[in-house]
Amino acid sequence: MGGAQLRGVWTGVRERVLALRSAPNRKAVFGAEFHGHGHGFDLLPVLTEEQVAAVERHRGVTFPPEYRGFLLEVGAGGAGPDYGLFPVRPVGPDTPPAPPHLARPFRPERTRQLAAHQDTEPLRDAYGDTPEEEARFRRDYHIWDRREDELLATLAEGTLCVSEQGCGYYTLLALTGPERGTMWHDARAAAEGALPVEFVGRPGRVTFAAWYLHWLNRAERQATRPPETTRATPWPTEGRRHASAEDGPPAPSA
Repeated sequence: MGGAQLRGVWTGVRERVLALRSAPNRKAVFGAEFHGHGHGFDLLPVLTEEQVAAVERHRGVTFPPEYRGFLLEVGAGGAGPDYGLFPVRPVGPDTPPAPPHLARPFRPERTRQLAAHQDTEPLRDAYGDTPEEEARFRRDYHIWDRREDELLATLAEGTLCVSEQGCGYYTLLALTGPERGTMWHDARAAAEGALPVEFVGRPGRVTFAAWYLHWLNRAERQATRPPETTRATPWPTEGRRHASAEDGPPAPSA
């Protein structure tokens, strides 16, 4: 989204989100309330330009324009897709050092490398029954397992973890590289790597603004219906890489 398109994209969004705190069916929206927790359609205060710039300097990155605008105009965390957006705190004297991975290049092609590596997992049946063969298997598996850990660790480089989906899954915003500004599923909990967020029936990458506003439009529809006509949208256990809970049925695998 260019500068001309970005202007106005967040106008009125904070007010729309906060208005849902009193909506009659607000509890039907996934993540709004969960066993006494949830974002409750609350938002943190916005950050100032100086605060955002200080966070960027501290982390060694410049946030994509849509996300930067969100921090300046909507809030520094709170209500949003999944279980809500993680907070971005102003830099202070007690702020810990930033993790070094944020400024590294985001390379989603490593997901393919991970898949190829998984195909080479040593299998015990391929080794003999002697103590020497058992030791060889353990050695080979240790080398393989260490390489898998390395690949998994690098998959989130150049990204900001913006929200938790549950069950060990997270949502990432690409900060660097050609995919900068687009949204990704962190499916490392299932050893599936980083996978692009996709809307069903809408080809192409999903940017932060499209992701957030898609959630808000659906949340408004759900939250303002009479409570007896709507139930909480269940979180899909399959197909997270294709669509978030707000998108309806996931797209079929390729």
